[in-house]
Amino acid sequence: MVRMSTTPAAPGSTALDAAVAARLKRTADGLLPAIAQQYDTGEVLMLGWMDDEALHRTLTTGRCTYWSRSRNEYWVKGDTSGHVQRVVSVALDCDGDTLLVKVDQTGAACHTGDRTCFDADVLPVA
Repeated sequence: MVRMSTTPAAPGSTALDAAVAARLKRTADGLLPAIAQQYDTGEVLMLGWMDDEALHRTLTTGRCTYWSRSRNEYWVKGDTSGHVQRVVSVALDCDGDTLLVKVDQTGAACHTGDRTCFDADVLPVA
């Protein structure tokens, strides 16, 4: 079990445990895809991006924190919409390059107001 620090990180720094950070394989811009999944139904809700600091905040606050690539800032799911993601568990995939965040979702997960980001444009399969 990895013990996480409860001391808040200074802006631009990370307090993510070094053993966890060493396992992560980030994109060139320092991010990992984070798939949010409803913990009890298995419904895939959304994909967001996390860096070390966002992951640290997610693990220590119990609320999903993501990095907005368009706004270039952190955002906590539900802070403005009320559609909160309460973290139940976080898992790192076998390659260390993707996170699976099981959550208890309140309201819509998608910015369009839909429950999930993956139900609006289902592609045909032959």
